[in-house]
Amino acid sequence: MTIEEMKQEVCDYAKQSYSEKLFAGTSGNLSLFNGDTMVITPTSVAYETITASDMVAMKLDGTVLNGKYQPSSEWRMHAAIYEAKPDVRAIIHTHSPYATAFAVNHKNIPTILIEMVPFLGGDVPLAEFAVPGTKEVGLEAVKVLTERTGCLLANHGVLTVGDTLARAHIRAVYVEDAAKICSIAMGHGDIVTISEEHISAMRGK
Repeated sequence: MTIEEMKQEVCDYAKQSYSEKLFAGTSGNLSLFNGDTMVITPTSVAYETITASDMVAMKLDGTVLNGKYQPSSEWRMHAAIYEAKPDVRAIIHTHSPYATAFAVNHKNIPTILIEMVPFLGGDVPLAEFAVPGTKEVGLEAVKVLTERTGCLLANHGVLTVGDTLARAHIRAVYVEDAAKICSIAMGHGDIVTISEEHISAMRGK
């Protein structure tokens, strides 16, 4: 995939995620990495008008290769994850409301839905708080992404990863869906999670 193709894909998923209300305003960010160059959304550009040419191509050390805007303020978080997890090629960071509410409460999202096992690895864990815009946000996320493909960032939002943007995106959708259903279910009484025995069976173990 060329850099221009990467920019178009990042732009397409940014606009789609915004239309799905995974972002609000100019919050949230996403990136794609080819092992050498990272393409990431720009900072503070409206998703309604964003274009592929607005995406920023850069190195993980912060060197900007091209782009008319500054990269997302969370580029260090993305870079830290790519450096720590070579299997990851795409990252989406959202502020989707139901899942972010769990992050504010410092609670993980328990394994309540069957799709959470194949798509997310199980429950959605909470990463410890780190100052936004620092690599520490990514390092805290890496700690809980050992057997998961999505996590909550304490008092901040949601982060999902994948080997493609398509997979990172659907995982972000499932995180928000699980958080919403869990919130509704808690209003009707105690929730019942999927047992570890059944989770293992679903994983084929």
